[in-house]
Amino acid sequence: MVTWNLFVLVTIVLAGVAALAWLRALGLSRGAALAGGVAFALAPYRLQQSVGHLLGPISLFVPLALWAFEKGLAAAAVQTRASHRRALRWQAVAALALATIPLSGQVNLALAAVPFFALYALCRTRARWPLGGALAACVAAALAGLGVQRAVIAHSLDAGGRSLAEVRLYSADWVDFLARSERHGSESFVLLGWATPVVALLGLAVLLRERRRGLALALAVGALVPLLLALGTNFPAYASLWHALPPLRYPRVPERLLPIACLALAGLLAVAVQKAALWRPRQASAIAAIAVVALVFDLHADIFSRSVADPGNAAYAALRDAPAGRVTDLPVFLPDVHYGSVYQYYTAQAPRQRTGGYSTLATAAADSQQRQLEPLNCGDWTDDRAGLLDRLDVTAVTLHRGLFLRNVAVPDRSWFAWQGLVDHGWVPLTLAAASPDTVEVVTAFTQVNGRSGARPTNPLGEPSRDAAHYCQGWYGPSAAGDVPMSRKRAPFWVYGSGSLALRLAADATLTVRVSVDGVDALTKTFAGQASVGVALAGQRWHLVTLDVDRLVQSGTRRIGARLLGLELAGRHI
Repeated sequence: MVTWNLFVLVTIVLAGVAALAWLRALGLSRGAALAGGVAFALAPYRLQQSVGHLLGPISLFVPLALWAFEKGLAAAAVQTRASHRRALRWQAVAALALATIPLSGQVNLALAAVPFFALYALCRTRARWPLGGALAACVAAALAGLGVQRAVIAHSLDAGGRSLAEVRLYSADWVDFLARSERHGSESFVLLGWATPVVALLGLAVLLRERRRGLALALAVGALVPLLLALGTNFPAYASLWHALPPLRYPRVPERLLPIACLALAGLLAVAVQKAALWRPRQASAIAAIAVVALVFDLHADIFSRSVADPGNAAYAALRDAPAGRVTDLPVFLPDVHYGSVYQYYTAQAPRQRTGGYSTLATAAADSQQRQLEPLNCGDWTDDRAGLLDRLDVTAVTLHRGLFLRNVAVPDRSWFAWQGLVDHGWVPLTLAAASPDTVEVVTAFTQVNGRSGARPTNPLGEPSRDAAHYCQGWYGPSAAGDVPMSRKRAPFWVYGSGSLALRLAADATLTVRVSVDGVDALTKTFAGQASVGVALAGQRWHLVTLDVDRLVQSGTRRIGARLLGLELAGRHI
């Protein structure tokens, strides 16, 4: 964690230095350039995307490319052979900086950085050689992005792009531009400051008044377009652009282009500070210092807090001495769900292959495997999950209690997950801190063949026996009280014995198969409402699973059957 924290701090400084160097190359004073550098370095969205994402650090290559372009432009203006060679070198630096953005994996940022760089170059000069160098830089970055697309994206789950429904989940709204804390997720946090945009508008007015229309156009477009696109589906034209421009279909987070706006606003602010200093040349240093201090306060946001790195986790320490093989972490997340990155951190403590992790560019095969392992989150070992673990050479399982709690990606069925493990021969390596009240608890399990004696006690607290407990595959209860299926397969747990009556509804003709504890009980095809009954043998927990042949559109969701009610041995549950 020390290394990562140092990396983040260094890249924040480097981002400010790169922006400062670009603004100095534009002819701004040291004080004005410093203010612009601070504005870019401390831009709240850029900082937010620097903590757990590479978007923030990689964004420093945008001002670096602009600085190299300006240096090359100045060198090309001197008609000597040596200056032409210098211009070529600077053009190569610009191309390398621009190509680094897609090569680092930040292809979404490149979708904005490359057009912005091209527009900037056109607005700054009409000279043939500098424009040719800028074109070469854009081509190099485009080829790098195309290479990433062909080599990685084309073989991933997102080869066809993202849906507008996914974009809608991450779209910011107008209030987010002023909010100093996250209102609905870190991705939609887009604070621009309160005074900073106003000062940037003054800087734009200065450029227009001074007839520097080219630079004004580049920075205005660079600020406005990413800001509008950050609104995603809350921007009326976004859906039309999404359909018309194929590259725009790939980012599921429309705010990914915002570092360009942060840089453009920083540039406009620096122009305003420069103008203020020219009005009061004797107080130029004081004006720059006041601007920097004001920026620190204006760009302040509540986005950071101390987090415990957990470098001495007992469960993972025990894993180091466990039998060789792969490890599966519970809860299992699909590859594009970011919570899987937690498990990748623990690889530093117990290096071994994992069956899952986090990658938005995972292959369809990886996604399919995780979907097969996902039922383990709810203690569902039907369909030969044990055999699947054997085929994957899994010799250890970790259960992260904290990731089950208050997590929208997975319901809290950690008791069933634990119970499923011990019922299938897995035993805890350590029970240290295994308490229902300790949300950060991690327990490592290993399989012991031919074991004897009592099974380990489940310390997580048995859920109520008077209710049904739904696994993944269900939406939450609707306003009408029914529970719709979100997937073709949807299990739930009930406790007791006797006849279980299910009242179902279907918005179209569906074939529903009901199974109990992995054994098919009945199949029914119907539309509208229907009641079915299955037998539960033995006073214990039973896993009841509904499978449907298809999902049907219902409003904005695709659903299977809807569960209207449950009745076990004459009582409602």
